[in-house]
Amino acid sequence: MNAIEGGAVLKHTLILGATLLCGTAIAEERPIFDAHIHYSHDAVKQVPPEQVAKILRDAGVRKALVSSSDDNGTQLLLAAAPDIVVPALRPYRRRGEINTWMHDETVIGYLEANLAKNEYKAIGEFHAYGDDIKTPVIQHMISLAKERNLILHHHGDREAVDLIFEAWPEARVLWAHSGFDDPASVTDALETYPRLWTDLAFRSDMVSRGRVDPDWKAAFEAHPDRFMVGTDTFAPERWYYVGPHADFSREWLDLLPDQIADNIAYANAERLLASE
Repeated sequence: MNAIEGGAVLKHTLILGATLLCGTAIAEERPIFDAHIHYSHDAVKQVPPEQVAKILRDAGVRKALVSSSDDNGTQLLLAAAPDIVVPALRPYRRRGEINTWMHDETVIGYLEANLAKNEYKAIGEFHAYGDDIKTPVIQHMISLAKERNLILHHHGDREAVDLIFEAWPEARVLWAHSGFDDPASVTDALETYPRLWTDLAFRSDMVSRGRVDPDWKAAFEAHPDRFMVGTDTFAPERWYYVGPHADFSREWLDLLPDQIADNIAYANAERLLASE
């Protein structure tokens, strides 16, 4: 975790604590497609799938792109909420594989076995930076996604994005956290790759003191069909932030024109899933 992500963790932890003290706000009218949800093995033990499904429904989450380490969490939640869950396959079997998976050839067998028995809409979220994309494991993973026309949910830098599209120019790539990059750089990437979308998971820099950041607003206006929201439930305690995050998303999206707000809240993710 880098300094930016570490600072974000602290900030969101403080927000979460305050929210739990005050109670979760009642979901507003605008539906949410949460494009960045995890339900990994440790969360399964602490928050049962039926409770997770209730959390999503109470938050007004209409759809959620869900992945997990291992895949069991995704399948359990899909069974509990088939109307909400859009399943994605992560290449991780346990926590702690983020920095090593691209060098582990057994990952390919794990992916192939799950792809053979379950239906998915995406592969990811997977972490890869720069030349990581060139490793045989990731190249094979991209080939598997290409065979099945699956979305690639990628967490990494712009160099890695470039290399993904070099390997598969027609890929549909969802760039997690918008690469933790600045709005101008994100805009440049979107202009370079028409089949790149970005999520805003674990970011709050889009808004400050009741107004949308001007640079982000310009990015949203330039590419109103390419952004989407996400919570990133990377740890079990993050599940208690799903409702407050949905409310936070509605609050800052209300500062934008309705069409752009609806796009980012749910329509862009729906169109991405429907695209070929």
